[in-house]
Formats: sequence, structure tokens, C-alpha cells
Amino acid sequence: MATIKDIAKMAGVSPATVSRVLNYDPDLSVGIDTKQKVFEAAEELNYTKYKKNAKNAKAKILLIQWYDELEELEDIYYLSIRLGIEKKMEELGFDLIKRSLEDVSDESVDGILALGKFTKEQADLLFNLNENLLFVDFDALDLGYNSLVIDFHQSVSSVLTYLTQRGHQEIGMIAGEEYTRGTHELLEDKRLTIFKEILEQKKILNESFILKAPFTVESGYEVMKQFLIQHPKEFPSAFFASSDALAVGALKAIQELGFKIPEDISVIGFNDISVAKYVSPPLTTIKIHTEWMGELAVETLFSVIHEQAPVARKITIATELIERASTR
Repeated sequence: MATIKDIAKMAGVSPATVSRVLNYDPDLSVGIDTKQKVFEAAEELNYTKYKKNAKNAKAKILLIQWYDELEELEDIYYLSIRLGIEKKMEELGFDLIKRSLEDVSDESVDGILALGKFTKEQADLLFNLNENLLFVDFDALDLGYNSLVIDFHQSVSSVLTYLTQRGHQEIGMIAGEEYTRGTHELLEDKRLTIFKEILEQKKILNESFILKAPFTVESGYEVMKQFLIQHPKEFPSAFFASSDALAVGALKAIQELGFKIPEDISVIGFNDISVAKYVSPPLTTIKIHTEWMGELAVETLFSVIHEQAPVARKITIATELIERASTR
């Protein structure tokens, strides 16, 4: 694992600054550029390169980004996928054009990668621009479009099996809230849907232990703080969060209010962003190989470009649970 000093050297800042950035210190006064350098250095140094498979043909790909730079820093899940896309494109010597959905135009490209969440109307718009289209982290198969997604059922099932096998019967969740661009439609957090289905089957679901918040550290902190203030003696022995950002915020609130992790409350996150290793205590989490997911997105899109498939395809990526000190 890369050290704080390694990250500091690569980002060109002090180790103290790196530590405070990775722990989302609200009192740290540094610019977005500095934070971005730190997070990107952390992701790159903790990234395992899987393979190198260069091709000779040139290509130009349009990347439609759902998150802007500031939002990427609130929850660096999409940042790390983007880095994987960029690295694979650079490795292959191809051109990558980055646009937001608002800035998209009818330009000549070989294919489109759409990273994030989209409405049917937005998906149709992108398909009309170029039929060589792949949605990344958005299941658009029902709309008839190629998709690369996470296996949420396998992920959530592994979390709940892990917790119940260790004696946890009262399990809470911090589910994520996010909305589509423009139309501001609330998106389903599939992790929550599966979480409720599994615990209902086990007959241990407690709806009062389900919290909801936007996918940011600050939101995770606020929702957990309010819950524990209102329920100082009636709380679950474990919380599962829909993202590491939410989990990191929850860790801060739990400890600030005098509870111990994992003795009083165990916490499990989702994504295994680089930050998860450096918070205190280090976060148990579901690992998504995000950079590799970005690489796979590029390779899959090239397959879409070169093959005339009769139907849309969906590739589902498995995950693994990484145990650290935030669980008992």
C-alpha cells in the first residue's frame, strides 16, 4: 500500500496536507486543484495495472461525464473510473474528448462512453449522436443500450452474510440519494432495495435503522449525527453505507459523539476508494476495481464499434469485501 509520504511526493504537497485531505478535514483551506492532485495521486499509487494490450488502429472517443470536478472530489468513485478510462485511452494512443451532458454537441467520434446516471430522454439523445454507445455505472439495458454495471446483489449479499455470520442481527444502512441532471428525478439506490429484500427474508429488517443522504462525506456525517443524537441507546450494531464517502462521514459522527468503532458500531462502506485505507479506523468496504472498470469500458466500447451485435449487451462486474478495522 502506498504511504502518505508517497502520495505527498507525487502530489507535490506536504504529508500533513495529504492526511487532512484524505480524511476530509473540514477546517483545511486548500484549493480544488490541490485536493484533486492528492486524490488522483492516491488512486494512481493504489492502482494495480492488470494488462497492456495496445492496438494499432486510431480512434476518437467522446466521454460524457455526469459529475463535474468538484462533485468528483465529494465522492471520488467516478474520478477513479475516469482515470482508468483516461489511462487506457492514453496507453492505446487514442483521442479522448471529455464533455458534460450540457456541453455535448454533434461532433465526429467513433463512439461514446457515458459515465454516470441518465434519463431515457438523455440516453436516446446520446444514441442519436452515435450508435456506438456504452453506459458505465448505469443499467440502460431495458432501454436497449449497452451497459457496464456493478453486481449489486452479489455485493450487498456478501455484506449481510459477513455481518450476520459475526452475530449482527440489528443492521442499519445509509442509503444514497442522487438525482438525474436537468429533470432532477430521484434515482433508485439498488443497494437499498436489495438490502431490504434480504433482511426481510431473514426477518431482521428494521426500517427505523435506514437513513438516506446524498453521496458526500458531509451528508454521511450529518445524517449519522442526527440519528445517534435522537437514538443514543437504540441503534444497530452495524451500519452499511452505499458509498465510502457516506461511511467516512458516519465514522466521524460516531466517534465525535463518544461511541467506539467497532466495539459499539461496526461500519462497512462501498467502493474501496483509496481514502478507505487512510481513515481512522481503516474502513471495511466492498471493493470495486474502478480503474480496471474504466479500462474494461474502453475495451467493451471498441468491441461495440467493431462488432455489429444483434442486441444490446450488459456486462456485470463482481466485487469483493475487504475487511479492515471498522468492523468486529
